[in-house]
Amino acid sequence: MLAGKKLLITGVLTPASIGYAVAERAIDSGAEVVLSGFGRGLRITQRVAKRLPGEPDVLELDVNDAEQIEAVRAALDERWGSLDGVLHAIAFAPPEALGGNFMHTTPEEATVAFQTSAFSLKALAGGLADLLERSGSGSVVGLDFDATVAWPVYDWMGVAKAALESVSRYVARDLGPRGIRCNLVSAGPLSTTAARGISGFSQLSEIWQTGAPLGWDPKDSGPVADATAFLLSDASRAISGEILHVDGGFHAMGAPIRSEGASS
Repeated sequence: MLAGKKLLITGVLTPASIGYAVAERAIDSGAEVVLSGFGRGLRITQRVAKRLPGEPDVLELDVNDAEQIEAVRAALDERWGSLDGVLHAIAFAPPEALGGNFMHTTPEEATVAFQTSAFSLKALAGGLADLLERSGSGSVVGLDFDATVAWPVYDWMGVAKAALESVSRYVARDLGPRGIRCNLVSAGPLSTTAARGISGFSQLSEIWQTGAPLGWDPKDSGPVADATAFLLSDASRAISGEILHVDGGFHAMGAPIRSEGASS
């Protein structure tokens, strides 16, 4: 599906990361992959990269730093001359903006969540747009979590995800004429390092396991990786501004009605 594609994958911190699963699937599907890391996590990403086939190179990238985005663009331009796709697997909110602290979060803390988790999609897509345009069919894919309702403990990250969904639509609007599409994968709760750091994350996981009609395994990133690979491939060439739910069907249910041994 991705044979010959040249991709930048962000957000690879551990083998449990969604970014890791996407990178592994992309490489297995024939893509050339470069990873990115940031700050203290850069060395972690470099170590984890050794576990992937071919040991992809790792570039330093802080999406809140325009100079680093430009440096990554220049490095990819020198390496490939164009870029077929990028995975935006980047999100962060201060602990004070999560875990039931919604009404006590400061404007500064909320701003950090917005800038890193939502505005960064525009910054990354815009910074790499010239390379994506040269491919003739560039694809930007971001990782989302359903922002249509208020969730326990998710607080200002939920607000940031709502902003991410809107940013994705505007990126799709403005970059579409250049042949670049932008979509999101809205995944159910997965047991990544970042997710486990959210106080009360287990509540979300339990809700999904009882409410998703197809069931939900929070330890299996495979379905999300497969959907992301599809959106990075030419099979999705006419899809943009979309939110693809990969959550066991939970988003379509009005209440957790799944029961064991239900009769037909």
